[in-house]
Amino acid sequence: MEEREKALLVGADTGEEDFERSMKELGDLAGACGMKVAGIATQKMESVNKAFYIGTGKVYEVKEYARTLEADVVIFDNSLTPSQLRNLQKEIGRPILDRTALILDIFSLRAKTREAKLQVEAAKLQYLQSRLVGMHDALTRQGGASGSMSSRGEGEKKLELDRRRIERRLTELRRELEEVEKERKTQGKRRMSARIPKVSLVGYTNAGKSTLMNRMMERYLCGEEKKVLEKDMLFATLDTAVRRIDMGNGREILLSDTVGFIRRLPHGLVKAFRSTLEEVKNADLLLCVVDYSDEDHKQQIAVTEETLLEIGAADIPMIYVYNKADLCGMETEGLPCFTGTDKICISARSGQGIEELAGMIKDKVYADYVQAEFLFPYEKGREVSWLMENASVHTREYLPEGISIVADCHRADTGKYAEYIVHMG
Repeated sequence: MEEREKALLVGADTGEEDFERSMKELGDLAGACGMKVAGIATQKMESVNKAFYIGTGKVYEVKEYARTLEADVVIFDNSLTPSQLRNLQKEIGRPILDRTALILDIFSLRAKTREAKLQVEAAKLQYLQSRLVGMHDALTRQGGASGSMSSRGEGEKKLELDRRRIERRLTELRRELEEVEKERKTQGKRRMSARIPKVSLVGYTNAGKSTLMNRMMERYLCGEEKKVLEKDMLFATLDTAVRRIDMGNGREILLSDTVGFIRRLPHGLVKAFRSTLEEVKNADLLLCVVDYSDEDHKQQIAVTEETLLEIGAADIPMIYVYNKADLCGMETEGLPCFTGTDKICISARSGQGIEELAGMIKDKVYADYVQAEFLFPYEKGREVSWLMENASVHTREYLPEGISIVADCHRADTGKYAEYIVHMG
């Protein structure tokens, strides 16, 4: 069996309601990074210590605890300032990670596509860039006139060279990401021109988005579509997957699975993944997948809504999908029902509630679709082809006076081809 790194988790309880939950989540994050949680150390404080995050006496305790546990790494449940990171590293004498660095490491492990790898590397370099100061204290420094590199000490030279390397690499990454983003926008324009409703799965990490996507594909398969990875693990998937789903009666949607959200998701990651999250911003409908079996599911919803607001997607219509309801002791009673049209309980694992959810999706995204009968002259072949590809066509008949088509189409298209409409229901 492969030996796993031992991690000691450290947190400062400043009275926040979600402290215990946050520490549990930190352990799950460590596990997702392939580490074994060897121990946990916490301290109640009114406010964090500016120099060490925890109190100076607690620093010594953590050092001894880490030595006793033979911990390979000490992980803090918050973002540490550069000076805190440097001071802790010096006093404890073991590798120190904060919550942000841990999430970045997980993203590095999970990134599979070229775009995801570029995005993660950019976020890690931005994180490192702010923590360069003082990293070379062990190197000698010497005074000298300002200006040339030759007058600087070894520490200053190393710091400046590291800064330049990071800036140069970040410039290269931005250029490569711009190229990938252009390709993505080209694909997006093609999807936009084809008037197929776009639905995006959003929500807290490990809420079951990928499982729901696979159940939808099994139930409403449109062609040979590859399933996405589903695993009971935080951030099991990072790459956005888009699948074409046939929901019957000519009703198709483009369903996308996106990266999950989490408390204190590093801003650099949100910024780096902005192009990936364009799928969310361009959606006609969002499915906010919630782990209903988690007692903290209301907080998960709040985190999701805050993140959507940050990326500019807060105004998109949304259905709240309460997943894993079968884990709440409801196997015999059946799934609970909500009033209204924007909430539903399901079990993506067992498939319960999938058909009802599909009905809600169709009602939402096809609300602006109407049935119309068109009669196109034979010379309007281009218009006929466009309608065949972008509308739900019920019948097509070749008559002496032209091509008759009965189809469900978007109201905007009925206006576009109004002169050819014979009847509209």
